[in-house]
Amino acid sequence: MSHDHDDRPQLTAAQAAAVLTPPPGRTGGDLVVESLQGLGATTVFGLPGQHALGMFDALRRSSLRYVGLRVENNAGFAADAYGRITGEVAPLFLSTGPGALTSLAALQEAAAASAPVLAIASQVPTAGLGGGRHGYLHELRDQQASVRDIVKSVHTVRAASQIPSAIAAAWESALTAPHGPVWVEIPQDVLLAETTLPVVSAMDATPRELYPRPELTIAAAHLLSNAERPVIIAGGGVVRSDASGKLRALAERIDSPVVTTFGGKGAFPWEHPLSLRSWLEDRHTTDFLEDADVLLVVGSGLGELSSNYHTFRPRGRVIQIEADAGKLESNHPALGIHSDAREALSDLLETVERREDPGAAERVRTVLEKVRVRIDAQELTLEQQVLAAVRQALPDGSPSFWDMTILSYWAWSAFDARRPNTMHSAQGAGGLGYAFPAAIGAAAADPTTPVLAVSGDGGAMYSLAELATARQYDAPLTWLIVDDGGYGILREYMTDAYGEATGTELTRPDFVALAESFGVPAVRTTPESLATDLTKALAAPGPSVVVLPALLRMFEPTHL
Repeated sequence: MSHDHDDRPQLTAAQAAAVLTPPPGRTGGDLVVESLQGLGATTVFGLPGQHALGMFDALRRSSLRYVGLRVENNAGFAADAYGRITGEVAPLFLSTGPGALTSLAALQEAAAASAPVLAIASQVPTAGLGGGRHGYLHELRDQQASVRDIVKSVHTVRAASQIPSAIAAAWESALTAPHGPVWVEIPQDVLLAETTLPVVSAMDATPRELYPRPELTIAAAHLLSNAERPVIIAGGGVVRSDASGKLRALAERIDSPVVTTFGGKGAFPWEHPLSLRSWLEDRHTTDFLEDADVLLVVGSGLGELSSNYHTFRPRGRVIQIEADAGKLESNHPALGIHSDAREALSDLLETVERREDPGAAERVRTVLEKVRVRIDAQELTLEQQVLAAVRQALPDGSPSFWDMTILSYWAWSAFDARRPNTMHSAQGAGGLGYAFPAAIGAAAADPTTPVLAVSGDGGAMYSLAELATARQYDAPLTWLIVDDGGYGILREYMTDAYGEATGTELTRPDFVALAESFGVPAVRTTPESLATDLTKALAAPGPSVVVLPALLRMFEPTHL
């Protein structure tokens, strides 16, 4: 039985000589960084810890750029954003026990948002593995058990020769649709031990493509071609697979209105005549979607936020294109197509027949006008003014990162992202503290473009340590902190539900003085001067903070 080696990477003469005489002083940590370099990584996020020092020492001998944050969870958020912005794997170096555990909320967000984060964590020395109580520093009975329910895959290393293969397998898993976080763990002694293994030079971890089955494409195309009132819901999968152009082409070919989910912001042009925008938390939009005789859902599981809190009840046929098999038909019966969004939309474009509907754009205008009338009746001028100011100040190509705060909830529905893959929030897992460290990750991905982070004062308190990180790396980002003296949305929820709020009022610092103490320029602004101050801050080099004292309100929900 012969094997064809022609398609495998070939070593040059110089590389072959290096294989036979590897440089001295290399350790298991060097195998980690060599593997990452071989796979194409350029940037590593993380935080050093005693058991992980072998990896960090090896960074010194590599060409990898290191971006170190002050809290492991924030390092995870930064890696998440880097992965979302670039579509590349973002390595995250973590230490054992507390360091590993502190990253879990960030890894949950990466899982919910399908961000390709490669967490490489240390472990106690090999002698301490197996669940016994040996008393090693940072010891857990089963560290993997803490992450297994969060990440896509877990890869364990117990010997130096296993390191390249484990990292390659994890890399492939992270980039196979749907993208997601993966976990590699390596004992301290394996990272520290010297190795005579050759330098890692040829790595291949090409992710598997996920194509739709042809009979399903034909069935979906037939339904769409013959529909009377088709509608498309575009989710985050459209953005992640870079399929917004194909989505637009399909919508225009069949004259179908399109609504984007909060994770799919920017997947379809906001001002397009067929754009229903993102008003998914509005009963007028929900009614319109329910009235569709064929509903094409692309790259969304129609979860809580995308279904107006599970009040959405489709009456027509649903076609669901989804790379995550677990989301197929998880909320509604459908013609389920397990596929990457880009591949499925490509096949649909080749198969679907042109369908003309001169009334589609008018029906879209009618829905948007009903939404506008509903919002205007609630006298929420301040909130709309603030959101408009942010849009005015933010360059079209600049990415923005939004924490779980009232202005963000407005932005999900009402903010024009302008371009795909520029608006990101923590709405996947819903944890606080995402925006500012994520903006640091985005700034690391592209230092030539200013980045915006938006937080409330409560969420900002999770991330204050990273002001030092932003200053250290001179990151081109602006942090807008909307200060209302507490957890504003929880205050509103509790007041509505119970008549008064508990535990929501916060003593907070003078954010301007605090930022300046880190050497970060800061300004206190007003709704009237917000656009000017934000524009100025975003145009200035390096990090900056803009503080807006304001009590914002949410628009009335329609799902209750």
